[in-house]
Amino acid sequence: LVELVESGGGSVQAGGSLRLSCAASGDTWSIVYIAWFRQSPGKEREGVSSIYRGLGRISYADSVKGRFTISFDDAKNAAYLQMNSLKPEDTAIYYCAAGLRGSLYGALDPETYDSWGQGTQVTVSS
Repeated sequence: LVELVESGGGSVQAGGSLRLSCAASGDTWSIVYIAWFRQSPGKEREGVSSIYRGLGRISYADSVKGRFTISFDDAKNAAYLQMNSLKPEDTAIYYCAAGLRGSLYGALDPETYDSWGQGTQVTVSS
C-alpha cells in the first residue's frame, strides 16, 4: 500500500510558476511509475507527466512539454512537478499517482496507476 499527499498548489498569474510536491509513504519500494495527472471541471483526467522509475524514463503530455519538469527524489520518497510559464488552461486539480506494477496501458494512462493522492488546486489567471 502506498499513500500519497500533494502540496504546493495555489493561485498564480499567467506566465508564473508553481512547484507541486508529492510525499509518498508506505511500500514506496514497490513504486514502478510515479505521475502527475490533472482534471478540470467537465473534462476527463489527463496525464501530465510520469517517470518510469526503473529506467528513469520520463513522459510529458504535449500540452506541457518545455514548460513542466517532473522529478523524483528517492531519498525523500517525494515527487515534484515544476510548472513554468503557466497558462489559464493549466487550471485544474492536480493529482499525484503511483503505479505498483508493469502496465500495458501507457505511462500517462490512469489505468496504469493504483494509488492516488487527494489532489491540489492550481488556478492560473489571465
